[in-house]
Amino acid sequence: MNNVAVVLLNYNGLGLLKKFLPNAIRFSPNALITVIDNGSDDDSVNWIKQNHPEVKCIELHKNFGYAGGYNEGLKQVKSNFYALVNTDIELTEGWLDPLLNRLDTNPKTAVVQPHILDYNNKTHFEYAGAAGGYLDSFGIPFCRGRILKHCEEDLGQYNETERIFWASGACFLIRNELFWKLGGFDASFFAHQEEIDLCWRLFNEGYEIESVGSSKVFHIGAATLPPSARKIFLNHRNSLLMCAKNLPKEVLYSTLFKKLCLDGLIGISYFINLNFKATWAIIRAHFSFYKRFNYSILTKVKTIKNPKYFRRKSILVDYFIFRRLKFSDLNKNYK
Repeated sequence: MNNVAVVLLNYNGLGLLKKFLPNAIRFSPNALITVIDNGSDDDSVNWIKQNHPEVKCIELHKNFGYAGGYNEGLKQVKSNFYALVNTDIELTEGWLDPLLNRLDTNPKTAVVQPHILDYNNKTHFEYAGAAGGYLDSFGIPFCRGRILKHCEEDLGQYNETERIFWASGACFLIRNELFWKLGGFDASFFAHQEEIDLCWRLFNEGYEIESVGSSKVFHIGAATLPPSARKIFLNHRNSLLMCAKNLPKEVLYSTLFKKLCLDGLIGISYFINLNFKATWAIIRAHFSFYKRFNYSILTKVKTIKNPKYFRRKSILVDYFIFRRLKFSDLNKNYK
């Protein structure tokens, strides 16, 4: 069994593969480089086979999304560790060793991520993960280096390895046995927040997730799924599903009610700004959640849900009311 596999999930991303696959091969010399193709029709598979025959190519018959695509493809990957890497990630020299070393020396650590910087503004953190993620009590994500849409400059302020709550699906390493112990990603999510859901389940099982600042990569951001009503739908629906599965029972229904109300306010804001597609996407997300609610409750992992899942009571209050724009502005208390 190979020690680590660097696994890229591709769907009609030929241009991104041409741009970033050579770096993945060059800077991951001891890894099994693998591309899982999610039923592309843009000649991605033929290009890989012709130009990089050393790359293992797994062909799926349709687009299973991020969650389902990895679940299906990783069944054919035999490695102790999976490094899941978006096709719009530029890997850097030496990126992999600090992450592997952390997993090798810390048995309780299940997942590690590098610092994710903006490919188009390389001095700053990138939205999707930055220096590691956390949640507020409503399940709204934020990061070291990124509060809502405000991304900080990377001045080395977060370089120390730190325990986090969730690692970005744009680029992270996970232990093979733990990925399958928890059943992999929740394929019903299709895409968005499935990595947070997986990390939350690991957290409830007593495992740790860490961000390793000595490893840095660059992310284009939204290259694989650009902003759209579909993206709004997935984000809102999956956030509700994730909370339904993982919240402690004593706060489950009150938190879901507040989230639904908050979504309603966001939908009204979109409507006032004449973004009717976005409003309709939130409405559809709620109805989709209602249909799946019993499934989410009945199939969630039967473990004790840790009530200390959140770092802030409300990151929206922090940001919009108190204008705490940087992670360093937030204290470490659960407030």
